[in-house]
Amino acid sequence: MQLLWTEFLAALRQPEYLHVVLHPLPIYGLAAGVFSLVVALLARSRSGQAIALLLMLLTASTAWPVAYFGHEAYDRVYAMSNDPEQKWLNWHEHLAERIVWGFYATAALAAAALVGHWKSPRLHRIALPLTLVAAVAALGLSGFLAFVGGKIRHSEFRSGPPPAWADTAADHD
Repeated sequence: MQLLWTEFLAALRQPEYLHVVLHPLPIYGLAAGVFSLVVALLARSRSGQAIALLLMLLTASTAWPVAYFGHEAYDRVYAMSNDPEQKWLNWHEHLAERIVWGFYATAALAAAALVGHWKSPRLHRIALPLTLVAAVAALGLSGFLAFVGGKIRHSEFRSGPPPAWADTAADHD
């Protein structure tokens, strides 16, 4: 048992491990927030809306550590990957650098809607639907990002080689 505990603690210092452990948070959490917000809107529950917005704010914000640890893991994962995996990895990172902004926008809009909930009904009426639209867009894009990311280390998800244009290695700093 001591060996497993030591191994687990060592894994927590590996950015690739942290990326894999954390990456469901913004996706599943934001999906739960969207579902909760829709239910709260249908029920016309202001407190339910506030809870859903808080959930969306918190979970969309977790996209930052997911992106950070993914970026930090790039070199190590690249080195242990074959050519097709490297191309999928390059494309995954290329997409992630762009898609993560959808989560940031969702978090900012959810924060604005929460502030409006208590301070400005007009801000709330504007930010609430924008938050919902941004969240759904971020979820859709992150689904595609996960599709590409799954092909990096899971050959069973690959039906062929990556597209020729998927090699975006020049984008990595």
